[in-house]
Amino acid sequence: MSTLLDIQEAFRAGVLGDDDLPARGFIVEDEISSDRRVGIYRNNTLISLSKALAACYPVVERLVGERFFDQAARAFVKAHPPLQPQLLAYGGGFGTFLDGFEPARSVPYLGDVARLEWARNEALFAEEAPIVDIAALQRVPADQYGALCFRPHPSVRIVRSRWPVQSIWQVNQADEVKPVDLDRGGETVLVMRPTSQVVSQILTAGEDALLAAIASGATLEEAAVRAAETDAQFDLQHALVAHLQRGTFCTVSLETDRGTAE
Repeated sequence: MSTLLDIQEAFRAGVLGDDDLPARGFIVEDEISSDRRVGIYRNNTLISLSKALAACYPVVERLVGERFFDQAARAFVKAHPPLQPQLLAYGGGFGTFLDGFEPARSVPYLGDVARLEWARNEALFAEEAPIVDIAALQRVPADQYGALCFRPHPSVRIVRSRWPVQSIWQVNQADEVKPVDLDRGGETVLVMRPTSQVVSQILTAGEDALLAAIASGATLEEAAVRAAETDAQFDLQHALVAHLQRGTFCTVSLETDRGTAE
């Protein structure tokens, strides 16, 4: 006797694969043949998941065109079907998939643009959290600033690319797209949603090093050293004030009292 798992695996093979023969044995024939019925489910599944990807990756779709994107999306769906019943969580590996998608080889930055768009999607649905109040730091003695430990806002994501991905994404927000000089070098992008809207901006090498160190649990002093080692021109005070104003951090505490968030 077939189990429910047998039926599910057969149906999955028919809908997400090319072998609908196993599924036919579990379908009662009527005016619609079993192979046609499986085909209807297959087509509807591919369409719905491809539309979900298009909603998450509008710039990628704009860069390659609707027809090309649909081809890539369908190939991705077949290779990487959803693992959980939540469309908002589907599509996180699309950037990596595009890196190895042969038809996209002529657009080498496409995977990184997809990673940036996914980071924006994750930031949009990230956990809510307050941001650090700059006034709270006034209660900390100046000689203890080096022992401060910040925690990045839950929505914070950093995308590092050898291509100018933020610039590519930005020009594609306008009706008329201006060309981006791909030889200008890579961009590291900070993505976050400190309030109601997702924002993204280019980070300097020093800022990237600072935030990476802070995210790993380093104190402000330790993080500042790493930033300075990366960028000799790094201005800690300017960078810290800027990120506090932007809402990059959700809590701050002293190293000796890391459980106390302000």
